[in-house]
Amino acid sequence: MPKCYHCGEEILEREIFQCSKCGQNYCSLHRDPINHECNIVKENLNLQRFQPPTPSYVDSSQLSSTTQQNMYQQHLTQEEMRGTTDGTYTWYRQEILVPENAFDPDSGIQFKGILFPHKSEFLHLLIGASLIFIIGLITFYDRALIDLNLTWTIFMLASFYMTAFLFHEFGHRQVAIHFGLQTKFRLLTFGMLITLFGLVSGIISLVGGVTGLPALALPGAVVVLGLDKIDRTTGLCKAAGPIVNLVYGSILLVISFIIPRDLYPLNNLIGVAAYLNFWLGLFNMIPIGILDGQNIWKWNKKIFLILFASLLILLIVTHVNIYVTNPYIP
Repeated sequence: MPKCYHCGEEILEREIFQCSKCGQNYCSLHRDPINHECNIVKENLNLQRFQPPTPSYVDSSQLSSTTQQNMYQQHLTQEEMRGTTDGTYTWYRQEILVPENAFDPDSGIQFKGILFPHKSEFLHLLIGASLIFIIGLITFYDRALIDLNLTWTIFMLASFYMTAFLFHEFGHRQVAIHFGLQTKFRLLTFGMLITLFGLVSGIISLVGGVTGLPALALPGAVVVLGLDKIDRTTGLCKAAGPIVNLVYGSILLVISFIIPRDLYPLNNLIGVAAYLNFWLGLFNMIPIGILDGQNIWKWNKKIFLILFASLLILLIVTHVNIYVTNPYIP
């Protein structure tokens, strides 16, 4: 039975899609040139025409780490579960080498669902952080705080909201770098649409003085290339974000109790910042769709349950502290 040249899945004769550009057969998921990296396939096929046949036996000790990695990818079986295509971009690269810098404009890689894919990471971070901060200002805006000369608290909470998001993404990024994977923060096309909708609805709510829809914000995410299947690497890359929120939130929670009550509402604000981190981490642990929890659950259910329970317990404790007992008030 013929197989998809991109992912290796067997396909029925009537479901074969042949690309007019590279001439290879693909399944319905990878029929479009952008979905099977057509430019790279054509380049690879042209190179293969001029390469001499390789010997049937090669000592593994003589292979480079890059070659070994690609040989490993070539022998992935269909039964192995693979990561989902989301912010941590799944790359089904089995038959060709991964470019040294896939984010370079000359790499030939086309990224689906990513806005300005070949622009600098700093620009993506600047835009994403700014939008998160503005959404935070809208979310925490309270006229009563301004009347009490506590305007600074709105900016402080918006800043903590932004850092909770950025630290979560940096967690994914740094673990991916640890495993030698190519990774950068990138603005997501669909996420930007959601964020802009939340921004507009929030501004309308403030101007009109009415209660509107919650201001949603998901401008971008860390893109990781090479998460081919559900294994330890994928699991740890996914778990890094919620773990960072767990650690960051726990530190903030401890600090909120260390700060003297005389400095209220500063201690309360730090408690709210901890709450934001636990909420963000727990939300991403939901095992559905593109959220981190889905792949963590598939990889290691024990780690999923421990991380989920820890975030949930701390979220409840923080919620009670802020909205019920409030030990921060002098």
